[in-house]
Amino acid sequence: MRISLNWLRELVEIKLTPEELAETLTMAGFEVEDIEDRHTWANGVVVGKVVERQPHPNADKLSVCQVDIGASETLNIVCGAPNVKADIYVPVATTGTYLPNIDLKIKPAKLRGVPSQGMICSLKELGLPTDIDGIHIFTQENLPLGSDVRPLLGLNDVILDVTATANRADALCMVGVAREVAALTGGKLSIPELTTTSVSPGGSNLGLKIEEQQACPAYIGTVIEKVKIAPSPEWLQQRLRAAGVRPINNVVDITNYVLWEWGQPLHAFDKDRLESVAGSEGLTVGVRFANSGESLKTLDGQTRNLSTQNLLITANDTPVALAGVMGGEETEVHDATHSIVLEAALFDSVAIRRSSRSVGLRSEASGRYERGVNRAELEIACNRALSLISELAEGVIVQQEIADTRPDPSTWSRSISLRLDQVNQVLGPVDLGEDTGEITEADVERILLALGCDLTLTGEGTWTVTVPPYRYRDLEREIDLIEELARLYGYDNFCDTLPEKSEAGYLSLEQELIRKVRAVLRAEGLTEVIHYSLVKPGNDRQVVLNNPLFLEYSALRTDLISGLIDAFQYNLEQGNGSLNGFDLGRIFWQEEDGLQETDAIAGIMGGDTSIGKWSKGSSENPMTWFDAKGILESVFEQLNLKVEYQPDCRDQRLHPGRTASLWLGGNRLGIFGQLHPQLRQDKGLPASVYVFQLDLNVLLDALDQDEVMVPKFHAYSTYPASDRDIAFFAPVKISVADIEKSINKAGKGLLESVELFDEYRGENVPEGQRSLAFRLIYRSSDRTLTDAEVEPVHNKVREALVEKFGVNLRS
Repeated sequence: MRISLNWLRELVEIKLTPEELAETLTMAGFEVEDIEDRHTWANGVVVGKVVERQPHPNADKLSVCQVDIGASETLNIVCGAPNVKADIYVPVATTGTYLPNIDLKIKPAKLRGVPSQGMICSLKELGLPTDIDGIHIFTQENLPLGSDVRPLLGLNDVILDVTATANRADALCMVGVAREVAALTGGKLSIPELTTTSVSPGGSNLGLKIEEQQACPAYIGTVIEKVKIAPSPEWLQQRLRAAGVRPINNVVDITNYVLWEWGQPLHAFDKDRLESVAGSEGLTVGVRFANSGESLKTLDGQTRNLSTQNLLITANDTPVALAGVMGGEETEVHDATHSIVLEAALFDSVAIRRSSRSVGLRSEASGRYERGVNRAELEIACNRALSLISELAEGVIVQQEIADTRPDPSTWSRSISLRLDQVNQVLGPVDLGEDTGEITEADVERILLALGCDLTLTGEGTWTVTVPPYRYRDLEREIDLIEELARLYGYDNFCDTLPEKSEAGYLSLEQELIRKVRAVLRAEGLTEVIHYSLVKPGNDRQVVLNNPLFLEYSALRTDLISGLIDAFQYNLEQGNGSLNGFDLGRIFWQEEDGLQETDAIAGIMGGDTSIGKWSKGSSENPMTWFDAKGILESVFEQLNLKVEYQPDCRDQRLHPGRTASLWLGGNRLGIFGQLHPQLRQDKGLPASVYVFQLDLNVLLDALDQDEVMVPKFHAYSTYPASDRDIAFFAPVKISVADIEKSINKAGKGLLESVELFDEYRGENVPEGQRSLAFRLIYRSSDRTLTDAEVEPVHNKVREALVEKFGVNLRS
């Protein structure tokens, strides 16, 4: 918000320099982003009078002017403005003057052979907005020639660009900033006196129909006749320009002026145009939400297609304005207007925010309604505008209608209990120079009274604080009052305190383990990928969002494998080859007893990992099931985990004969397998694509074991090993994992390791069976084993296999 210091000084006593005031406001939470000193814009520009104007002898569009600036001689100035003429007062930039807004220094020059000793200026050249294409002509008469033009143009001013925090809607106006400056500096407030308006007899035909009372709790409609539309007086135009607002005419400028002065948006309708839109002499102004399919052409010239979220002002149910956002072009005030309807209303902040966003239109009015307009000062702002219209536009008030459903005025303020002990406990000690202290009762009372609060002492160090209506939305709890005390006392006056002893940060055990898992997977050549947790709907177990941003992202993922398959397909389509990667994230699903979620880790592998390796030749070497399993086995080995594999065919996306469930200490860890041929064909993927998904919680629980986390040293045996091979026919349905488990149990004590080194199915093998060959390594830590010691144990293994699995021994 742009704050004119000249205007602000009329509302509050200011003894600080602009720089000091900017620093004070910034330290109190109102950041001053820029200080615009307008004194430099027209330094050296004076008032001059065009005594004579003659056409330029060598140029049709130029004029040669004799300009009197109160010096001993008149200046000969060549001017190209079309509106220059004799006997007018104009701003003149004399020789040596620098105009920073156009980066021009005035020097003696010749234009088409005629000397020019200065420049007659336009407002644009002096940095001021204007619609006039030409030089500026002062409307005042008998101005002192040669005097400084800055007081006449409002350039003897400094503008502060102040940003108010979102909770301070009351500070989006000059009165609000003046109250804040008074509280910060102790300056005396001089807020304009409240005026009352009288309605002249004569009456009118205005009626109100507020259908949405929650969205519009108060509406004041005032009919004003005999209005004379004209340019605003110079003082009003200067204040609007300082605020960054373009002057239009006296009525519109007054509504904008009151907006900046009191923060209350107003709007003026042309009454005759309202009646024309309404289609009858009986005029009823209404407030309702738009119907689907309605449209409105707003003041910016654009036709807006409306939705049911748009709150409208209507004339006999015909839309004429977007309530709280912008008026309609069809009913705007124009040069021929002689009768107006002035709107002063309160609108719900949520309704205006939705309406503004739905049409993509923000305005000064909507910005204030969205933050919350002070409901206690509606009549003040309305009466202020009516008084100015009567004074500056000679308007006569003939009717005023009010629809008011606001709560009782006694509820417009609130009472909050405040404890001095709590203040000092929250804020801590204050710096008193050589010593420290605390905020005192006198400090509390001084600051809160300066903010406009009323205090009632209820005990030693306790008060009941009554908040003024204009701070109703901001000050709700005790902690809000404490924040105000800190802000006005000065944040820089509080002591800086640090913890007595700082401690080094560390990762939790879970974070350490997850980092270790990630590092192991990366070491195996898998790249970590990250996917959105939102996916397309289509699964009965999915958790579907009630308010999704897009249909494609309207459900939570139930696994990580689907995202990895899509990523693998995308990589191939982009010519990047096969994706070997993993993803770690959260998955969600529905159960009968409610919603469930857990963390999982999944991976995908496939393709030819040797492509481009000259040592492998040009032929493709697609990854086999055992290659993929070897990667997973290597991960488990580095994590010091022993994982069992069991046949599994429950996941329809995986090959029914090449899928295994993973088990860890009796708990299901996850699944590993090759993609189903049908899915592979649909996605256009190679045959050698393998996926796995692990339950991260089961994995972390297994890693969080002393025998896993703390490596134990096992001495190497210095004695040679004795190896034996055993081969047999076994039913296909018996898994190698079960056989290895039985062998280890039977050979416990001497058996060091078991390794499957051959599998055969085909000729000479009974139907429904397969030939398996294992190598068993026996070793002792204290002696060399003899055949007499090994054979009994080996025979025990053979007997266990025959007894438990019914195998047919071949050796």
